[in-house]
Amino acid sequence: MEDKKIESEEALNPQEESVEKITEDPKEEAKIVVDIETKLKELNDKYTRLYAEYDNYRRRTAKEKLDLITSGGEDAIVSFLPVVDDIERAIAHHKDEKAVKEGLELIYQKLIKTLTAKGVKPMGEKGEVFNPDLHEAITHMPAEGMKGKIFDVVEKGYTLNEKVIRHAKVVVGS
Repeated sequence: MEDKKIESEEALNPQEESVEKITEDPKEEAKIVVDIETKLKELNDKYTRLYAEYDNYRRRTAKEKLDLITSGGEDAIVSFLPVVDDIERAIAHHKDEKAVKEGLELIYQKLIKTLTAKGVKPMGEKGEVFNPDLHEAITHMPAEGMKGKIFDVVEKGYTLNEKVIRHAKVVVGS
């Protein structure tokens, strides 16, 4: 009966036998240790990569949220820009009626002040160096001393919080 009890205990603890077998064969023990260390390195590498990937994801989403906050009203502001252009044209071509011109200028100044308060800034002035990242060249015009510079501005460009939301349409001197 005692023999049966010993056999059942051995059947319940098969790991003890394998531990005893490992300690009996040093070559196998070394191989198992190497396998365990390799597995540990792999898991540690996976963990490190996963952590780095999560950190990059967290940074990217934080940047996207910040971009949404800073340029969230971009569509609304872009829709106002043609109105600004029309007011500028009306002021430039309506010279007869002084009161109408003054009224338009006041409206224009108020609109520009509001846009500036929201982070919108005009760009593309005559004489600036042409920059294809900021300006769109409509045509080239031979002009002495203006090579590579803006000769005329057809339509102003605008930035919203240092991001170009409309490129300036310009004539470039050549």
